[in-house]
Amino acid sequence: MASTGLQLLGFFLALVGLAATAGATLMVEWKKQYQGKTHRIFEGLWMSCSGNERTTCEFHQYVLKLPTEVQATRAVMLLSVFLSAVALLVSTVGMKCTRFMDGKDESKSRTAMVGGIMFMVSGLLTLIITSWYVKMIVKTFNESNPLQSFEFGNAVFVSWAGGLLTAAGGAFLGCRRCWRSQSNSSVSSNHLLSSTHPKSNYV
Repeated sequence: MASTGLQLLGFFLALVGLAATAGATLMVEWKKQYQGKTHRIFEGLWMSCSGNERTTCEFHQYVLKLPTEVQATRAVMLLSVFLSAVALLVSTVGMKCTRFMDGKDESKSRTAMVGGIMFMVSGLLTLIITSWYVKMIVKTFNESNPLQSFEFGNAVFVSWAGGLLTAAGGAFLGCRRCWRSQSNSSVSSNHLLSSTHPKSNYV
């Protein structure tokens, strides 16, 4: 039961991480700028918004004219979401609480481990590309006029949280030694129980 609980915990963490990563990819507030007290400008991976009390948004028209950090972050975030979606399906097959591959404990364990590794790779990709995006914003902020520069927005924190949760969930799912130690302990306890209480034959 302990190994099943850890698998469910890892699956839940990875699922929440996937939702956060997908949400961050679609958010507008990857970077923000305030002009005066009321005028705000937000830029995301897919659109930019500006205005005072009411903001208007426009999709990015030309991909090649976008900054390098936006193009790279968009591509890696999409790759991370896709990899997590595939890992979600793979992990579902390999989890002990599902009825897929019944009677093939070794194969289920390997499948869950593969899904966990895919989740960990996805989480690391999200963390790396988000940190690089923040580094580029900070670099631009230091090299230009602060009044005309952008700061990183809320989507960055959501993306970091999504990457951490996805990687942590993948670590629980990919910990094959946990499942092996649990199965070995259960086998040894069953053997000890059978040797302690031998069956008696009555005539």
